[in-house]
Amino acid sequence: MKNRANWYKWEVLALLWVAYLLNQGDRQVFNSVLPLIRDSLGLTDSSVSLIAVFFNLFYAVMVPIGGWLGDRFSRKWVTTLSILFWSVATMLTGLANGVFLLILTRSVATGGGEAFFGPANYSLLGQYHTDTRARAMSVHQTSYYVGVILAGWLAGYIGDHLGWQYAFYIFGGAGVVWAAIMAFRLKDAPQQEVGAYGQIGFSGTVPKNNLTGSAVHQVPAKPGIWDGFKTVFTTPTALMVTIGFCGFIFVITGYMTWVPTFLQENFGQSGAQAGLNSMLWTYVAAFAGVLLAGTLSDKWAARDPRKRMIIQGAGLILGAAFLPLMGSVGNVWILYLCFAGWGFFRAFFDANIYAALYDVTPEHLHASCSSAMIMTGFAVGATAPYILALIKEATGSLNATFPILGAIWLLCGLACLWVSCKYYNRDHSKITKHE
Repeated sequence: MKNRANWYKWEVLALLWVAYLLNQGDRQVFNSVLPLIRDSLGLTDSSVSLIAVFFNLFYAVMVPIGGWLGDRFSRKWVTTLSILFWSVATMLTGLANGVFLLILTRSVATGGGEAFFGPANYSLLGQYHTDTRARAMSVHQTSYYVGVILAGWLAGYIGDHLGWQYAFYIFGGAGVVWAAIMAFRLKDAPQQEVGAYGQIGFSGTVPKNNLTGSAVHQVPAKPGIWDGFKTVFTTPTALMVTIGFCGFIFVITGYMTWVPTFLQENFGQSGAQAGLNSMLWTYVAAFAGVLLAGTLSDKWAARDPRKRMIIQGAGLILGAAFLPLMGSVGNVWILYLCFAGWGFFRAFFDANIYAALYDVTPEHLHASCSSAMIMTGFAVGATAPYILALIKEATGSLNATFPILGAIWLLCGLACLWVSCKYYNRDHSKITKHE
Protein backbone atom coordinates (compact mmCIF):
# COMPACT_ATOMS: atom_id res chain seq x y z
CA MET A 1 0.00 0.00 0.00
CA LYS A 2 2.87 2.36 0.88
CA ASN A 3 4.63 1.62 -2.42
CA ARG A 4 1.43 2.39 -4.28
CA ALA A 5 1.12 5.74 -2.46
CA ASN A 6 4.74 6.57 -3.26
CA TRP A 7 4.15 5.82 -6.93
CA TYR A 8 0.87 7.73 -7.12
CA LYS A 9 2.32 10.99 -5.81
CA TRP A 10 4.49 11.12 -8.95
CA GLU A 11 1.42 10.57 -11.12
CA VAL A 12 -0.15 13.53 -9.31
CA LEU A 13 2.92 15.58 -10.23
CA ALA A 14 2.60 14.51 -13.88
CA LEU A 15 -1.11 15.40 -13.97
CA LEU A 16 -0.53 18.81 -12.41
CA TRP A 17 2.58 19.44 -14.56
CA VAL A 18 0.52 19.19 -17.76
CA ALA A 19 -2.30 21.20 -16.17
CA TYR A 20 0.11 24.03 -15.28
CA LEU A 21 1.64 23.88 -18.77
CA LEU A 22 -1.85 24.40 -20.23
CA ASN A 23 -2.49 27.15 -17.68
CA GLN A 24 0.58 29.16 -18.66
CA GLY A 25 0.26 28.28 -22.33
CA ASP A 26 -3.32 29.51 -22.33
CA ARG A 27 -2.15 32.93 -21.13
CA GLN A 28 0.43 33.22 -23.89
CA VAL A 29 -1.97 32.30 -26.71
CA PHE A 30 -3.58 35.73 -26.65
CA ASN A 31 -0.25 37.56 -26.79
CA SER A 32 0.95 35.51 -29.76
CA VAL A 33 -2.11 36.24 -31.92
CA LEU A 34 -2.77 39.77 -30.63
CA PRO A 35 -1.79 41.49 -33.94
CA LEU A 36 -4.09 39.14 -35.87
CA ILE A 37 -7.00 39.90 -33.53
CA ARG A 38 -6.34 43.64 -33.74
CA ASP A 39 -6.17 43.71 -37.53
CA SER A 40 -9.05 41.31 -38.27
CA LEU A 41 -11.47 43.12 -35.94
CA GLY A 42 -10.25 46.63 -36.81
CA LEU A 43 -9.20 47.49 -33.25
CA THR A 44 -6.65 49.99 -31.96
CA ASP A 45 -3.65 49.03 -29.83
CA SER A 46 -5.16 50.67 -26.75
CA SER A 47 -8.56 48.99 -27.15
CA VAL A 48 -7.11 45.51 -27.65
CA SER A 49 -4.77 46.04 -24.68
CA LEU A 50 -7.81 46.47 -22.43
CA ILE A 51 -8.45 42.76 -22.83
CA ALA A 52 -5.15 41.97 -21.11
CA VAL A 53 -5.77 44.68 -18.50
CA PHE A 54 -9.13 43.27 -17.46
CA PHE A 55 -7.74 39.71 -17.51
CA ASN A 56 -5.08 40.57 -14.94
CA LEU A 57 -7.39 42.72 -12.84
CA PHE A 58 -10.07 40.06 -12.63
CA TYR A 59 -7.42 37.43 -11.90
CA ALA A 60 -6.08 39.57 -9.03
CA VAL A 61 -9.52 40.04 -7.49
CA MET A 62 -10.41 36.35 -7.70
CA VAL A 63 -7.14 34.86 -6.36
CA PRO A 64 -8.11 35.23 -2.65
CA ILE A 65 -11.44 33.54 -3.39
CA GLY A 66 -9.57 30.73 -5.15
CA GLY A 67 -7.47 30.23 -2.02
CA TRP A 68 -10.59 30.19 0.16
CA LEU A 69 -12.22 27.54 -2.04
CA GLY A 70 -9.06 25.43 -2.09
CA ASP A 71 -8.93 25.34 1.72
CA ARG A 72 -12.56 24.42 2.21
CA PHE A 73 -13.56 22.12 -0.63
CA SER A 74 -12.12 19.20 -2.58
CA ARG A 75 -8.87 20.38 -4.11
CA LYS A 76 -9.18 17.78 -6.84
CA TRP A 77 -12.49 19.22 -7.99
CA VAL A 78 -11.50 22.88 -7.53
CA THR A 79 -8.45 22.22 -9.73
CA THR A 80 -10.27 20.09 -12.30
CA LEU A 81 -13.33 22.31 -12.64
CA SER A 82 -11.07 25.35 -12.89
CA ILE A 83 -9.29 23.81 -15.90
CA LEU A 84 -12.61 22.90 -17.48
CA PHE A 85 -14.04 26.37 -16.90
CA TRP A 86 -11.13 28.36 -18.33
CA SER A 87 -10.72 25.93 -21.25
CA VAL A 88 -14.36 26.30 -22.32
CA ALA A 89 -13.98 30.08 -21.96
CA THR A 90 -10.85 29.93 -24.14
CA MET A 91 -12.76 28.08 -26.85
CA LEU A 92 -15.56 30.65 -26.68
CA THR A 93 -12.96 33.43 -27.11
CA GLY A 94 -12.54 32.20 -30.69
CA LEU A 95 -16.17 33.17 -31.36
CA ALA A 96 -15.78 36.75 -30.14
CA ASN A 97 -16.27 39.50 -32.73
CA GLY A 98 -15.54 42.62 -30.70
CA VAL A 99 -13.89 44.08 -27.61
CA PHE A 100 -16.87 43.47 -25.33
CA LEU A 101 -17.08 39.73 -26.06
CA LEU A 102 -13.30 39.40 -25.89
CA ILE A 103 -13.29 40.99 -22.44
CA LEU A 104 -16.20 38.79 -21.33
CA THR A 105 -14.77 35.49 -22.56
CA ARG A 106 -11.05 36.17 -22.20
CA SER A 107 -10.76 38.53 -19.24
CA VAL A 108 -13.69 37.65 -16.99
CA ALA A 109 -14.33 33.97 -17.72
CA THR A 110 -10.78 32.82 -18.50
CA GLY A 111 -9.07 35.02 -15.89
CA GLY A 112 -11.56 34.03 -13.20
CA GLY A 113 -11.19 30.35 -13.97
CA GLU A 114 -7.39 30.49 -13.84
CA ALA A 115 -7.46 32.30 -10.48
CA PHE A 116 -9.09 29.27 -8.84
CA PHE A 117 -6.43 26.91 -10.20
CA GLY A 118 -3.22 28.15 -8.56
CA PRO A 119 -3.93 27.85 -4.80
CA ALA A 120 -5.55 24.41 -5.03
CA ASN A 121 -2.91 23.16 -7.48
CA TYR A 122 0.07 23.98 -5.23
CA SER A 123 -1.71 22.86 -2.06
CA LEU A 124 -2.59 19.48 -3.54
CA LEU A 125 0.96 18.96 -4.80
CA GLY A 126 2.34 19.88 -1.38
CA GLN A 127 0.00 17.44 0.36
CA TYR A 128 1.23 14.49 -1.67
CA HIS A 129 4.91 15.48 -1.62
CA THR A 130 6.20 15.91 1.92
CA ASP A 131 9.76 14.59 1.96
CA THR A 132 10.08 15.25 -1.81
CA ARG A 133 8.38 18.66 -1.84
CA ALA A 134 11.29 20.80 -3.06
CA ARG A 135 12.08 18.39 -5.88
CA ALA A 136 8.42 18.16 -6.92
CA MET A 137 7.95 21.94 -6.88
CA SER A 138 11.09 22.42 -8.98
CA VAL A 139 9.94 19.90 -11.59
CA HIS A 140 6.47 21.44 -11.56
CA GLN A 141 7.92 24.91 -12.24
CA THR A 142 9.54 23.71 -15.47
CA SER A 143 6.08 23.39 -17.01
CA TYR A 144 5.81 27.19 -16.82
CA TYR A 145 8.81 27.69 -19.11
CA VAL A 146 7.79 24.89 -21.48
CA GLY A 147 4.18 26.12 -21.64
CA VAL A 148 5.10 29.71 -22.47
CA ILE A 149 7.65 28.73 -25.15
CA LEU A 150 5.39 26.07 -26.71
CA ALA A 151 2.30 28.28 -26.76
CA GLY A 152 4.27 31.25 -28.08
CA TRP A 153 5.32 29.28 -31.14
CA LEU A 154 2.32 26.99 -31.67
CA ALA A 155 -0.36 29.67 -31.24
CA GLY A 156 1.47 31.92 -33.69
CA TYR A 157 1.79 29.07 -36.19
CA ILE A 158 -1.90 28.18 -35.90
CA GLY A 159 -2.87 31.84 -36.24
CA ASP A 160 -0.73 32.28 -39.36
CA HIS A 161 -2.10 29.19 -41.13
CA LEU A 162 -5.66 28.71 -39.83
CA GLY A 163 -6.66 32.02 -38.26
CA TRP A 164 -6.41 33.36 -34.70
CA GLN A 165 -9.74 31.79 -33.72
CA TYR A 166 -8.36 28.27 -34.13
CA ALA A 167 -5.55 28.96 -31.66
CA PHE A 168 -8.21 29.42 -28.98
CA TYR A 169 -10.25 26.43 -30.17
CA ILE A 170 -7.25 24.08 -30.09
CA PHE A 171 -5.75 25.20 -26.78
CA GLY A 172 -9.17 25.32 -25.15
CA GLY A 173 -10.03 21.88 -26.50
CA ALA A 174 -6.78 20.44 -25.10
CA GLY A 175 -7.73 21.80 -21.68
CA VAL A 176 -11.17 20.18 -21.82
CA VAL A 177 -9.59 16.82 -22.64
CA TRP A 178 -7.08 17.14 -19.81
CA ALA A 179 -9.81 18.12 -17.33
CA ALA A 180 -11.63 14.89 -18.23
CA ILE A 181 -8.44 12.87 -17.64
CA MET A 182 -7.90 14.54 -14.27
CA ALA A 183 -11.49 13.87 -13.24
CA PHE A 184 -10.77 10.14 -13.55
CA ARG A 185 -7.14 9.97 -12.42
CA LEU A 186 -6.63 12.73 -9.83
CA LYS A 187 -7.56 12.05 -6.22
CA ASP A 188 -7.68 14.23 -3.14
CA ALA A 189 -4.97 13.52 -0.58
CA PRO A 190 -6.30 11.51 2.41
CA GLN A 191 -7.90 13.82 4.90
CA GLN A 192 -6.71 14.20 8.46
CA GLU A 193 -9.33 13.48 11.09
CA VAL A 194 -9.88 16.74 12.92
CA GLY A 195 -12.76 17.26 15.31
CA ALA A 196 -14.56 20.37 16.49
CA TYR A 197 -12.51 23.39 17.64
CA GLY A 198 -9.40 21.96 15.96
CA GLN A 199 -9.12 19.00 18.34
CA ILE A 200 -7.95 15.60 17.15
CA GLY A 201 -10.66 12.97 17.07
CA PHE A 202 -12.93 11.90 19.91
CA SER A 203 -11.81 8.32 20.51
CA GLY A 204 -8.81 9.09 22.67
CA THR A 205 -6.38 7.96 19.94
CA VAL A 206 -4.23 10.08 17.66
CA PRO A 207 -5.13 9.43 14.00
CA LYS A 208 -2.43 8.63 11.48
CA ASN A 209 -1.71 10.22 8.13
CA ASN A 210 -2.58 7.59 5.53
CA LEU A 211 0.42 8.43 3.36
CA THR A 212 3.20 8.61 5.94
CA GLY A 213 1.80 6.91 9.02
CA SER A 214 2.88 9.88 11.13
CA ALA A 215 0.76 11.38 13.86
CA VAL A 216 -1.57 14.24 12.92
CA HIS A 217 -1.11 17.38 14.97
CA GLN A 218 -3.70 19.86 16.11
CA VAL A 219 -4.77 22.22 13.34
CA PRO A 220 -4.82 25.93 14.25
CA ALA A 221 -7.80 28.11 13.50
CA LYS A 222 -7.87 29.41 9.95
CA PRO A 223 -6.79 33.07 9.60
CA GLY A 224 -9.15 35.76 8.40
CA ILE A 225 -9.07 36.81 4.76
CA TRP A 226 -7.51 40.21 5.64
CA ASP A 227 -4.83 38.96 8.06
CA GLY A 228 -2.33 38.48 5.25
CA PHE A 229 -2.84 42.04 4.00
CA LYS A 230 -2.36 43.45 7.51
CA THR A 231 0.88 41.52 7.95
CA VAL A 232 2.32 42.40 4.53
CA PHE A 233 1.53 46.11 4.73
CA THR A 234 2.83 46.54 8.30
CA THR A 235 6.11 44.62 7.82
CA PRO A 236 8.65 46.79 5.91
CA THR A 237 10.48 43.90 4.26
CA ALA A 238 7.27 42.11 3.23
CA LEU A 239 5.95 45.41 1.87
CA MET A 240 9.16 45.86 -0.16
CA VAL A 241 8.88 42.33 -1.56
CA THR A 242 5.33 43.23 -2.61
CA ILE A 243 6.37 46.57 -4.16
CA GLY A 244 9.19 44.81 -5.99
CA PHE A 245 6.71 42.18 -7.14
CA CYS A 246 4.44 44.95 -8.49
CA GLY A 247 7.28 46.35 -10.59
CA PHE A 248 8.35 42.84 -11.59
CA ILE A 249 4.84 41.88 -12.81
CA PHE A 250 4.29 45.26 -14.50
CA VAL A 251 7.38 44.83 -16.69
CA ILE A 252 6.79 41.12 -17.39
CA THR A 253 3.12 41.66 -18.28
CA GLY A 254 4.00 44.50 -20.64
CA TYR A 255 6.83 42.46 -22.16
CA MET A 256 4.83 39.28 -22.72
CA THR A 257 1.88 41.18 -24.16
CA TRP A 258 3.70 43.39 -26.66
CA VAL A 259 7.09 41.86 -27.57
CA PRO A 260 5.58 39.36 -30.07
CA THR A 261 3.96 42.35 -31.78
CA PHE A 262 7.26 44.26 -31.57
CA LEU A 263 9.09 41.47 -33.43
CA GLN A 264 6.42 41.31 -36.13
CA GLU A 265 6.30 45.06 -36.71
CA ASN A 266 10.00 45.90 -36.35
CA PHE A 267 11.67 42.77 -37.74
CA GLY A 268 9.00 41.43 -40.13
CA GLN A 269 8.65 38.08 -38.36
CA SER A 270 5.64 35.83 -38.79
CA GLY A 271 3.33 35.11 -35.88
CA ALA A 272 4.99 31.73 -35.27
CA GLN A 273 8.51 33.18 -35.41
CA ALA A 274 7.66 36.11 -33.13
CA GLY A 275 5.80 33.90 -30.66
CA LEU A 276 8.75 31.52 -30.41
CA ASN A 277 11.61 34.03 -30.37
CA SER A 278 9.97 36.38 -27.88
CA MET A 279 9.78 33.56 -25.31
CA LEU A 280 12.50 31.01 -26.19
CA TRP A 281 15.63 33.08 -25.50
CA THR A 282 14.13 34.67 -22.41
CA TYR A 283 12.91 31.52 -20.69
CA VAL A 284 15.81 29.21 -21.54
CA ALA A 285 18.07 31.79 -19.88
CA ALA A 286 15.60 32.19 -17.00
CA PHE A 287 15.67 28.44 -16.42
CA ALA A 288 19.44 28.59 -15.91
CA GLY A 289 19.16 31.76 -13.83
CA VAL A 290 16.56 30.41 -11.44
CA LEU A 291 18.67 27.32 -10.68
CA LEU A 292 21.74 29.47 -9.97
CA ALA A 293 19.87 32.08 -7.94
CA GLY A 294 18.08 29.46 -5.84
CA THR A 295 21.34 27.70 -5.02
CA LEU A 296 23.14 30.92 -4.11
CA SER A 297 20.22 32.20 -2.07
CA ASP A 298 19.98 29.09 0.14
CA LYS A 299 23.74 29.03 0.63
CA TRP A 300 24.23 32.71 1.44
CA ALA A 301 21.00 33.20 3.41
CA ALA A 302 22.10 30.48 5.86
CA ARG A 303 24.79 32.93 7.02
CA ASP A 304 22.94 36.21 6.41
CA PRO A 305 19.17 36.13 5.65
CA ARG A 306 19.17 39.57 4.01
CA LYS A 307 21.23 38.16 1.13
CA ARG A 308 17.95 36.91 -0.40
CA MET A 309 16.73 40.43 -1.02
CA ILE A 310 20.20 41.60 -2.07
CA ILE A 311 20.08 38.93 -4.80
CA GLN A 312 16.61 40.15 -5.79
CA GLY A 313 17.71 43.78 -5.97
CA ALA A 314 20.81 42.89 -7.97
CA GLY A 315 18.69 40.86 -10.38
CA LEU A 316 16.34 43.76 -11.05
CA ILE A 317 19.20 46.25 -11.52
CA LEU A 318 21.18 44.00 -13.87
CA GLY A 319 18.04 42.98 -15.77
CA ALA A 320 17.07 46.65 -16.15
CA ALA A 321 20.28 47.29 -18.09
CA PHE A 322 19.08 45.10 -20.98
CA LEU A 323 15.64 46.66 -21.41
CA PRO A 324 16.65 50.02 -23.00
CA LEU A 325 18.90 48.14 -25.44
CA MET A 326 15.91 46.14 -26.73
CA GLY A 327 14.34 49.28 -28.13
CA SER A 328 17.50 50.57 -29.78
CA VAL A 329 19.33 47.64 -31.41
CA GLY A 330 18.75 46.89 -35.08
CA ASN A 331 20.36 43.46 -35.22
CA VAL A 332 17.97 40.68 -34.28
CA TRP A 333 20.70 38.45 -32.82
CA ILE A 334 21.86 41.20 -30.49
CA LEU A 335 18.20 41.62 -29.55
CA TYR A 336 18.01 37.91 -28.68
CA LEU A 337 21.08 38.32 -26.46
CA CYS A 338 19.24 41.14 -24.68
CA PHE A 339 16.22 38.86 -24.24
CA ALA A 340 18.48 36.19 -22.75
CA GLY A 341 20.33 38.60 -20.44
CA TRP A 342 17.07 40.07 -19.20
CA GLY A 343 15.58 36.60 -18.66
CA PHE A 344 18.66 35.34 -16.82
CA PHE A 345 18.68 38.18 -14.29
CA ARG A 346 14.89 38.36 -13.89
CA ALA A 347 15.15 34.84 -12.45
CA PHE A 348 17.24 36.24 -9.56
CA PHE A 349 14.16 38.07 -8.31
CA ASP A 350 11.79 35.29 -9.30
CA ALA A 351 13.70 32.60 -7.38
CA ASN A 352 13.49 34.48 -4.08
CA ILE A 353 9.98 35.96 -4.06
CA TYR A 354 8.34 33.45 -1.72
CA ALA A 355 11.52 32.62 0.22
CA ALA A 356 12.01 36.31 1.09
CA LEU A 357 8.33 36.80 1.93
CA TYR A 358 8.22 33.71 4.15
CA ASP A 359 11.42 34.79 5.96
CA VAL A 360 9.61 37.77 7.48
CA THR A 361 6.01 36.57 7.91
CA PRO A 362 4.50 34.05 10.37
CA GLU A 363 4.28 30.48 9.06
CA HIS A 364 0.53 30.18 9.71
CA LEU A 365 -0.03 33.24 7.49
CA HIS A 366 2.19 32.27 4.55
CA ALA A 367 -0.71 31.44 2.22
CA SER A 368 -2.62 34.59 3.19
CA CYS A 369 0.47 36.79 2.75
CA SER A 370 1.13 35.18 -0.64
CA SER A 371 -2.43 35.96 -1.75
CA ALA A 372 -2.03 39.58 -0.61
CA MET A 373 1.21 39.94 -2.57
CA ILE A 374 -0.19 38.23 -5.71
CA MET A 375 -3.38 40.29 -5.69
CA THR A 376 -1.48 43.57 -5.28
CA GLY A 377 1.14 42.67 -7.88
CA PHE A 378 -1.33 41.64 -10.56
CA ALA A 379 -3.59 44.62 -9.87
CA VAL A 380 -0.67 46.95 -10.58
CA GLY A 381 0.74 44.83 -13.42
CA ALA A 382 -2.66 44.75 -15.12
CA THR A 383 -2.23 48.36 -16.20
CA ALA A 384 0.97 47.68 -18.17
CA PRO A 385 -0.54 46.57 -21.53
CA TYR A 386 -2.77 49.65 -21.72
CA ILE A 387 -0.08 52.14 -20.65
CA LEU A 388 2.40 50.72 -23.15
CA ALA A 389 -0.29 50.79 -25.85
CA LEU A 390 -0.87 54.51 -25.22
CA ILE A 391 2.87 55.17 -25.50
CA LYS A 392 2.98 53.11 -28.70
CA GLU A 393 0.11 55.09 -30.23
CA ALA A 394 1.69 58.40 -29.19
CA THR A 395 5.18 57.60 -30.52
CA GLY A 396 4.30 55.26 -33.40
CA SER A 397 6.30 52.29 -32.08
CA LEU A 398 7.07 50.23 -29.01
CA ASN A 399 10.74 51.32 -28.91
CA ALA A 400 10.10 54.12 -26.43
CA THR A 401 8.51 51.77 -23.90
CA PHE A 402 11.65 49.76 -23.13
CA PRO A 403 13.60 52.53 -21.32
CA ILE A 404 10.53 53.16 -19.16
CA LEU A 405 10.36 49.48 -18.19
CA GLY A 406 14.08 49.56 -17.41
CA ALA A 407 13.67 52.59 -15.14
CA ILE A 408 10.91 50.82 -13.17
CA TRP A 409 13.14 47.82 -12.47
CA LEU A 410 16.12 50.03 -11.61
CA LEU A 411 14.13 51.94 -8.98
CA CYS A 412 12.65 48.73 -7.52
CA GLY A 413 16.08 47.12 -7.41
CA LEU A 414 17.66 50.05 -5.57
CA ALA A 415 14.77 50.08 -3.10
CA CYS A 416 15.26 46.34 -2.46
CA LEU A 417 18.93 46.91 -1.64
CA TRP A 418 18.06 49.73 0.77
CA VAL A 419 15.35 47.75 2.59
CA SER A 420 17.56 44.66 2.76
CA CYS A 421 20.19 46.63 4.70
CA LYS A 422 17.79 48.55 6.94
CA TYR A 423 14.91 46.18 7.77
CA TYR A 424 15.40 42.60 6.55
CA ASN A 425 17.34 41.07 9.45
CA ARG A 426 15.22 42.95 11.99
CA ASP A 427 11.96 41.65 10.51
CA HIS A 428 13.44 38.16 10.16
CA SER A 429 14.55 38.06 13.80
CA LYS A 430 11.03 38.97 14.97
CA ILE A 431 9.69 35.84 13.25
CA THR A 432 12.41 33.50 14.52
CA LYS A 433 11.87 34.66 18.13
CA HIS A 434 8.20 33.61 17.97
CA GLU A 435 8.83 30.21 16.35
